[in-house]
Amino acid sequence: MLDVSRDKVPTMGTLKQLVDILARFDYNQFQLYTEHTFAYSAHREVWERASPLTGAEIRELDVYCAMHGIELVPNQNCFGHMERWLTKAAYNHLAELPKGGAPLPWGGFKKDPTTLCPTDPAALEFVAGLLDELLPNFESRLVNIGCDETFDLLGNGRSAAAVKEKGEGRVYLDFLLKVADLARARGKRPMFWGDVILRHPELVGELPKDMIALDWGYEGNHPFMDEAAKFQAAGLDFYVCPGTSSWNSLAGRVENMRENMMAAEKAGHRHGAKGFMVTDWGDGGHWQPLAASLPGIILGGNLAYSGASAGKMDLEEALDTVMGVPLGGTLLRLGTLYLRGGALRANATELFRILANDHSYSRHPGLTDRVLVEISSLAEGCRHEAAKYVRGAYPNVWAQEIMHMANLVDAACNRRDMRRLQFLREEHDRVWKLRNRPGGMDDSREKLPRF
Repeated sequence: MLDVSRDKVPTMGTLKQLVDILARFDYNQFQLYTEHTFAYSAHREVWERASPLTGAEIRELDVYCAMHGIELVPNQNCFGHMERWLTKAAYNHLAELPKGGAPLPWGGFKKDPTTLCPTDPAALEFVAGLLDELLPNFESRLVNIGCDETFDLLGNGRSAAAVKEKGEGRVYLDFLLKVADLARARGKRPMFWGDVILRHPELVGELPKDMIALDWGYEGNHPFMDEAAKFQAAGLDFYVCPGTSSWNSLAGRVENMRENMMAAEKAGHRHGAKGFMVTDWGDGGHWQPLAASLPGIILGGNLAYSGASAGKMDLEEALDTVMGVPLGGTLLRLGTLYLRGGALRANATELFRILANDHSYSRHPGLTDRVLVEISSLAEGCRHEAAKYVRGAYPNVWAQEIMHMANLVDAACNRRDMRRLQFLREEHDRVWKLRNRPGGMDDSREKLPRF
């Protein structure tokens, strides 16, 4: 599952190249995580700056996937993560919290409205319209309806009375089941993210047995074993869904990725998971290029196909083969720099937080000036190695991306160096255009620090 909504929408050439890689490592399904990046005919205002995928492009990609033994599964979030819609005046009336402000589980608040109002019939009618236009472009009999992280559903929004009477879990489940019914009515079997229902284990048994739960978690110690056991006990088909650990990282979190995927494989194997879905997200502006995700894509495919024994694969050699240049070791070294100084956090690296200049961030004491100088020097070595393969008339794209990742890390280590930050902003656009459409590029760049 590739995030094409925050903020990168790949070119068709990039998507087909990714399908080639997926087929090489025995994947049999591909999803494009969509919030607002499909060109819905009645909703131009939402996607006009996003360079969205069109119906014709989806149909072309669907055929290309089928030629490679891969099922292209439609994916449209239908409940939470709808801020790109709900911040627009034309859609704000569909929000649970029209003014936003929902508290986040990890602290702080969600400034914008993000969740559809589950007790408003107009919200369900809106979702039905999206599915009516999206689904006919896919041959797959599945659809991922999303419905994760419904932060706004806390009992102080438009559904407050229903939440007080029934409880948040019941209100959530009622809307989830209605969206699932929309999918069935259109000939599709619904898949959904399992995070919210797992907070209400007493309701898991009420899920219809044709629904596929997607059990996601992205840390090395995520409790896949406990969560998978709950879905198995309820008689539900489910996938375990680890991640590439590329997002919010600048250059990856390779060791976390390994631990996360191994834990998912072990739990999925023990509890009879029907699928192992590797997820690749674009949080925080999707600064990381595709190269940062490649180790997780390769290892995930091998784990799903071969089981735990794939953990012993020579990942460096596999990376060299895919990239066409001997930079697998360089890429993996970049992806372990986050471990320096013992500065670890969930769902991000300290280096990313430094560069993002998150106002809630205070630098980890392990990231001393000496450690930052050391990381900067190591990143420079990686950049130097990649530079060998960007000379000449046909510079290797993977090498260019690895150089950019090294520059991101270096800029984080030298956050006050205006020269580095100016160069980084200029390089952002150039590297972005190597694989992606222009939509979303400005939004992503504006999240970088200014010089």
